Amino acid sequence: MNLLTLNTHSWLEENPLEKLKQMAAQIIKEDYALIALQEVNQRIDSLPAISTHNFHPTENQLPIHEDNFAHLLVQQLNELGHSYHWCWAYNHIGYSTYHEGVALLSKQPLQPKTVIVSEETDPLDYRTRVLLIGETKIAEKPITAVCCHYSWWLETGGFNHEWQQTELALKKCTTPLVLMGDFNNPASATKTGYDLVLSSPLKLQDSFLVANEKIGEHTVEKAIDGWGENQEKLRIDYIFTSQELTISSYQVTFDGKQTPIISDHFGVAVTII
Repeated sequence: MNLLTLNTHSWLEENPLEKLKQMAAQIIKEDYALIALQEVNQRIDSLPAISTHNFHPTENQLPIHEDNFAHLLVQQLNELGHSYHWCWAYNHIGYSTYHEGVALLSKQPLQPKTVIVSEETDPLDYRTRVLLIGETKIAEKPITAVCCHYSWWLETGGFNHEWQQTELALKKCTTPLVLMGDFNNPASATKTGYDLVLSSPLKLQDSFLVANEKIGEHTVEKAIDGWGENQEKLRIDYIFTSQELTISSYQVTFDGKQTPIISDHFGVAVTII
């Protein structure tokens, strides 16, 4: 089964609707069973959506607006004959203009919930971070899927605190874990968030390290939002899983090679067997 994660940078890219169509085409081509998306935005002042196909709300759900990026993506996929269940959680206000959040799309129904993992809880503060956790299935096997968009290591009350809260939220899960998203902590750094994840009592594996086949590695290759001084190739977008899952392949996607660039991040796709 194929999985995808991407920080979409939605509505902040040039020609965003064209890039949404390109994303939908790739989703259909690869038939992803599970998708995690970050920076899934909707304008604060846009109208509520009239209907939301296959949407599974969380407790205290912020209303979905008609321009919600995940909502439009699911609509596009449905019009092309591919049905996805989905959920969306609100993190904070982005660029003074958007409700910024995270989304999960799944071929199977989802039972979602949200957990605030940041010290900050005010959506007016960009440091407010929410995990979107969805109980679902891949290949008829129950899993716990988690869409993540964490803070930086050096941020006050940042990744260290958020990861501790993540462990508390997930430690009682009885199904295999799949954590997907923008962790904002490079694999190349030492004694930072990446080490916390690999040494976690959640016993996670980095899909890049264990995959039998690897195509590409880094997901950021220049200065981007949040990494304005960056001049290095970084791997900050990940798919971590429970060790009982077997990863046959890892591929960087939406990188301008076999697939178009549609965001300031590249995506990560893995195959679980």
